[in-house]
Amino acid sequence: MGLIGLMWASVGSIIGSGWLYGAKNAVVTAGPAAIISWGIGAVAIVLLAFVHAELGGMFPVAGGTARYPHYAFGGLAGMSFGWFSWLQAATVAPIEVEAMIGYAGHWEFAKGFLHEDGTLTISGMVVAVILMALFVGVNFLGVRVLAMTNSITTWLKIGVPLMLIFVLAVTNFHSSNFTSQGFAPFGVKGVLTAVSASGIIFALLGFEQAIQLAGESKNPKRDIPRAVLGSVAIGTLIYVLLQVVFIGALPAETFGTGWANLDFEGISGPFAGLAMLIGLGWLAWVLYVDAIISPGGTGLIYTTSTSRIAYGLSKNGYAPQIFERTDKRGVPWFGLIMSFVTGIVCFAPFPDWQKLVGFIVSASVLMYAGAPLAFGALRRRLPDHERPYRLPGGQVIAPLSFVVSSLIIYWAGWETLARLGVAILIGYVLLGGYAAYAIRKGLANAPKMEWKAAQWLPVYLVGLGVTSWQGSFGGQGNLPMWWDMAVVTVFSLAVYFWAIRVALPSEAIERNIEDVEVVDAGGH
Repeated sequence: MGLIGLMWASVGSIIGSGWLYGAKNAVVTAGPAAIISWGIGAVAIVLLAFVHAELGGMFPVAGGTARYPHYAFGGLAGMSFGWFSWLQAATVAPIEVEAMIGYAGHWEFAKGFLHEDGTLTISGMVVAVILMALFVGVNFLGVRVLAMTNSITTWLKIGVPLMLIFVLAVTNFHSSNFTSQGFAPFGVKGVLTAVSASGIIFALLGFEQAIQLAGESKNPKRDIPRAVLGSVAIGTLIYVLLQVVFIGALPAETFGTGWANLDFEGISGPFAGLAMLIGLGWLAWVLYVDAIISPGGTGLIYTTSTSRIAYGLSKNGYAPQIFERTDKRGVPWFGLIMSFVTGIVCFAPFPDWQKLVGFIVSASVLMYAGAPLAFGALRRRLPDHERPYRLPGGQVIAPLSFVVSSLIIYWAGWETLARLGVAILIGYVLLGGYAAYAIRKGLANAPKMEWKAAQWLPVYLVGLGVTSWQGSFGGQGNLPMWWDMAVVTVFSLAVYFWAIRVALPSEAIERNIEDVEVVDAGGH
């Protein structure tokens, strides 16, 4: 894969089902000030992308996001962040399948796929399984076929939103919509809640796909940083413009009783429904078709990502070595099969799009939070290591991006974090159980837990959970607004500097890196 293939992998993941729902959910939560929410989300993602760009250039290995904490902090941290990484990737494909089926409900042939509450019927479940199988089937054809397929769908996924932006801006834009009900009717809390809870961060996720595919890159040290930063720039621009034209094109009667009561008179699909309301039926038809293509392309690339992360977990000794086996095309076949099984399992507890999106956001951002910590530790322990892309001001950006990650997790709310806590415990049972078995049996890939280098991790997870429980975003409210965010900020900075101080010695980090060299992880 070259630069365009890698960048399109990330852009194709960023422009998924999120753009079809994100603008409406954000304006319902924050009013027109949702534009500010998108700005905050974009800044957070850009900070994390900068950090990932340096790490991706240094270590162009398959499933990179699951490995950076392993390099710097050893087995316990690597296992934990590896689980977060796999968890978010494995649940994206089923959420995109649910989005495809949900949007297809506009067509007569698909009306029997969903119950009235939006959950899957038996026939809908069968279709969901078939779509998951299709994602896996395309991946088995190899990365070149995947890149070609994803490039085609990505052009469509970018072209349709750009056309929508142009049409709405030219034909039906009312600047008075931004102030008629007040620009920020729900205050600062609404703006910040929208960042995590309304799909903004979910929409912007995906830039790391180029990093996950680094093992298949022609020139990873040059192309990975460019692909990561380029995809974030493209995705952010499209999403902000979509939010602006969505607000400006709304008929006044749809939000006449307040933004929280935005009413489309039962028409499905925020943008498609808007097109119908303002008399652009042809545009609505295009959007309903794209609402199948766009999530489908994202589900396809995340199926790939899931198998690569599982490959990385196995290389680090946290999962059985069968995950490392590849077919004649270099495809990790067992990881693909497990991603298929996981997707089917997800349809039971999360039978609709909305039930799964909040969970994915919290797991994703927690995964991303491992990169700034690894960045700071590697800058401190390996200052002379080759860095094809060296982040200017990295010593400031890394702790700042870790703080922002913690705040986004906190803004998701206590209910979401409680569910994430259960998922974390399940991961420790599964991966920790295998690691203990491998160590006891003396297997070749048995990991070293290195508890000392990860002593900060349980404090961070528990501390963030307790703060959320006592805070003002879905918690008990004992920590009032602003004070709660100040606590999260100070706490995160303390954890950051604690973590980089107790990171593994440089010799141990070098050994971890050598264990999963590019030559060993590549060849797909």
